[in-house]
Amino acid sequence: MRIDAHQHFWSRARGNDYGFLTPDAGVLYNDYLPNQLEPLLGKQRIDYAVTVQAAPTIEETEWLLAQTSDVDFIIGVVGWLDFDVPADDFARAVDSLCRHPKFVGLRPMLQDLEDDRWILRPQVIANLRHLAALDLPFDILVYPRHLPHILQMLEQVDGLRAVVDHCAKPVIRRGILEPWAELMQKISHFPAVRCKVSGLVTEANLEHWKVSDFAPFVSHVIACFGADRLLFGSDWPVCLQAASYDEVVALVERLVPDTWGEQEMEKLFGLNAMEFYKLNPGRETD
Repeated sequence: MRIDAHQHFWSRARGNDYGFLTPDAGVLYNDYLPNQLEPLLGKQRIDYAVTVQAAPTIEETEWLLAQTSDVDFIIGVVGWLDFDVPADDFARAVDSLCRHPKFVGLRPMLQDLEDDRWILRPQVIANLRHLAALDLPFDILVYPRHLPHILQMLEQVDGLRAVVDHCAKPVIRRGILEPWAELMQKISHFPAVRCKVSGLVTEANLEHWKVSDFAPFVSHVIACFGADRLLFGSDWPVCLQAASYDEVVALVERLVPDTWGEQEMEKLFGLNAMEFYKLNPGRETD
């Protein structure tokens, strides 16, 4: 079983809460919906996908859940909630989302917030502890500059089931490894944290990237997290700024070690996503 653990849908007609979705966004300034993704998955023999929020609103999360409720190949939705709200309000909001069979986790858009230390606000920490108590997955969307704060957060929120999206967006286009590499190694010491091998092509030179550009970065997260804690994600349609869906899959397949066999590839391309998001392909949906 193969799973794309990170992709997006959006529609320009549904609202103006997509801060990035302007005419200047190029190829992204279009609608991207399930019927467009399905043939791409089929060509790569990918059975299921996890849809991740793209706007910091509960309205978009509810729209995603409605859009995918009857789409069999979408196996989960990672939504958005404001974590900087009173604990009772947060708990009620989480409980409401958990009633939907395809809701599998939450992601605040940390990379876009003005306060790089937002994740360390006392109310946010309290609500993250509630998430950890529920063992509900948490997606971490950050740049390398946020990683020191993520480390502090993980030290304060014991056992949080979390995944670093897009390898924390290292500066691939300039080949800058440090301090990203050291910080990712420290984060990997938390056993409940995983890393998505996703979103890399848009951190490289969009028009002239080479496979070798990514090698030191992917090799590092493989050394840190191992085959058991890495998840493949296409980041479609964001990836289209630099590569097709097929090219993204081929890139990751070329970057894994030659020593990896079928077992390691099955973990990266599906089994780890199933375990992390607690996915159940056989369940019936409402």
